[in-house]
Amino acid sequence: MARIFSPVRLTGIVTHGFGRGSKELGVPTANMDKKAVEMAKSLSTGVYYGFASVSHGPVYKAVTSVGWNPHYGNNEKSIEVHILHEFEQDFYGEELRFIFLGYIRDECKFESLEALIERINADIKEGSEKLDEFSDYRTDELFSR
Repeated sequence: MARIFSPVRLTGIVTHGFGRGSKELGVPTANMDKKAVEMAKSLSTGVYYGFASVSHGPVYKAVTSVGWNPHYGNNEKSIEVHILHEFEQDFYGEELRFIFLGYIRDECKFESLEALIERINADIKEGSEKLDEFSDYRTDELFSR
């Protein structure tokens, strides 16, 4: 479902999440702190694509989940950013900047863990391809402050 909206810029601190991204799903995520989640409350839940930077470092493509993770029945809303780059170490406590540029899909519950993983990988592929059209945002003011 295509949604048209203006880019949304968000800055937060990377916190510990549920520990499922890397271990269970094979997709490491950077969880944004509760203050960032509150600041993004106007965003619909779902999966988005955009660009991200950690501690004023390089800007990378990213795919982000905003919501309640219905497959797991979470009680707490979260923003989990999967940066399309392999980092050598964790960066808990670091500043994460993300610009939301497009919407991929609504969040939903899956029939199996395998179905969830398959869909996450499809989301990553789709987001990465769509971001090729938005390369100008790599130099957005969000990343130069």
